[in-house]
Amino acid sequence: MLVSVMLVNNETGVIQPIEEIGQLAHEAGALFMTDATQAVGKLPINVDKSNIDLLTFSGHKFYGPKGVGGLFVRQRRPHKVKLEALLHGGGHERGLRSGTLNVPGIVGIGKAAELARLEMVKETRRVASLRDQLETALLTIPGTHVNGNREHRLYSTTNIYFENCDSDALIMGLEGMAVSNGSACTAASIDPSHVLLAMGLNETEAFSCLRFSLGRFNTEADVVATVEAIKGVVEELRALV
Repeated sequence: MLVSVMLVNNETGVIQPIEEIGQLAHEAGALFMTDATQAVGKLPINVDKSNIDLLTFSGHKFYGPKGVGGLFVRQRRPHKVKLEALLHGGGHERGLRSGTLNVPGIVGIGKAAELARLEMVKETRRVASLRDQLETALLTIPGTHVNGNREHRLYSTTNIYFENCDSDALIMGLEGMAVSNGSACTAASIDPSHVLLAMGLNETEAFSCLRFSLGRFNTEADVVATVEAIKGVVEELRALV
């Protein structure tokens, strides 16, 4: 039996209580897995303290090479994990995944992880300040609110509802800016965000939200420009209602 929970939600940035969830999973005799793609490189993670048996992550989320990721597999009892091979052949990766290793990618993700660890405290403060500036300014627009818990969330992410504004129309009006109305994993979907629907929003409301993610290369000037642009587009869209 396996319990799998995303550590940080990729649409709202909300951080799940994985330590408690992992403990409950173990008490029920299950292994505990977490998708930590949004967290690795941004948050300190202790697999032992958090009762994690399997953990997945992707290098591009902390500025490593694209197409390279990692999987932590617990090897110590009482929750030792035994996996079956997906690709058979030469017995690479301890017999779990045969095929020639991507050495440049492995080196790149390792170096990116090292830099992320060294800069984590500084970047957390800097990016959190930018996110808060962006959020505070956008929430002065009437009919807006933040989706999700505002305390237990990643410092770089905010998801905001804009009343009477279709998110696709908002995005089309923001020239030169990259925002989204869902996760990259559902970019091809025309359905409203299943995350926002599960949180209680109706379809119209879910189609009126934008996710903002800030990172290492964003500046205060980016925040100012984004706020000005969004305020202008929101005003235009609401004038059409």
